[in-house]
Amino acid sequence: MLKPNDSWKWYYDHKEDSLMLDLGDDMVFRVSIPTKNLIPCAYDQCVFTVDDATAFQTYKESISHLDISVPRKAELALNAVAASRFHKPMMPKSWFFEARSEGCKPASSDIVTLQTPHGTAKFLVIENCGSASLCMMTEIEPFALSNTKEMAFCDTIKVMNDRMEHHRQEVSLNLAMVG
Repeated sequence: MLKPNDSWKWYYDHKEDSLMLDLGDDMVFRVSIPTKNLIPCAYDQCVFTVDDATAFQTYKESISHLDISVPRKAELALNAVAASRFHKPMMPKSWFFEARSEGCKPASSDIVTLQTPHGTAKFLVIENCGSASLCMMTEIEPFALSNTKEMAFCDTIKVMNDRMEHHRQEVSLNLAMVG
């Protein structure tokens, strides 16, 4: 997976109408956040900070168990860093999701599940804002929110915490009986 360094730079590409991250060595990452969801400072060139590198490492560790490819994990982690730094505040859209009996109090980088009448998907928590959290979808396949609306990999949505559950990773232990 990628290793952040002090030559990485955020910039806005007006031709591509997108926030980009210059990774050096002729590699550029295009952030998936729509322009309408970016805060004003996203249009200024700035360095990939130590805080960004720390966030990248935190997200990378929290998604390490997900069943997606290494390049997709890098994409998810970089988009999560971009969202944590440059995403505009948004109102919750919790009506798409079913309330859970207890809900949860997620922290940044937690993996949670959200359920609609169409299925269940895993999300990465970008920021907990008290009673609601900004979440990024981790599923590769599109996830139906309703009959007419769906989310794609790395799309963000803000959801009330009473709609989410902590993701429980199934761990298989290979134990041998001795004796």
